[in-house]
Amino acid sequence: MMKRVPSYGHCLACVQLAALALAFAVAPAQARMLHVVALGDSLTAGLGLPPGQGFPEVLGKALRARGYDVEVANAGVSGDTAADGLARYDWGVPEGTDALIVELGANDMLRGLDPAAAKASLSAILTRAKAAHIAVLLTGMRAAPNLGADYQNRFDAIYPDLAKQFGVALYPFFLEGVAADPRLNQKDGLHPTREGVEKIVANILPAVEALLKGVKP
Repeated sequence: MMKRVPSYGHCLACVQLAALALAFAVAPAQARMLHVVALGDSLTAGLGLPPGQGFPEVLGKALRARGYDVEVANAGVSGDTAADGLARYDWGVPEGTDALIVELGANDMLRGLDPAAAKASLSAILTRAKAAHIAVLLTGMRAAPNLGADYQNRFDAIYPDLAKQFGVALYPFFLEGVAADPRLNQKDGLHPTREGVEKIVANILPAVEALLKGVKP
């Protein structure tokens, strides 16, 4: 008896079905688009970068490449302190926000403002997010050594203290792997280049994915 040889079309259909099954196995289960807001300062806003190369945009692209149906809104304003972020919370974090990435405090530190004031503003932001049942990823900042050990200890403690108090996820240092690296920063030494942003996103991506998996469908 002659063995039947599958046709090209039949083989192609098998390959396509296998690829589709794999895609469903890898992609996270989502019933709807998730709305994420990145609330921050110039590090979020993308100061010095062309449109579309800021942290929220690059993060959104990375998440969609991993199968997430997600929109990441850029609510970064250059020069903002934690108090400024709190002042614009209501329009920066609209109703329907599923997850919030908080990146604030760098300008408080650079201006030598009282860490207690920054902590109070961040606490108010987390209180509002919790009341609205928004999942939060709090990203930390570190004080420059030239501000002195006492200031450094008080400032650096803000983020782990608040994460513990409110039970939110903490990413200890937003600029991990990027800070003080001239290859990844613009000429001012403070703001990341396109490559720097990509490094930040690559580092923080697992924490953001964990955040999104905790969002209620």
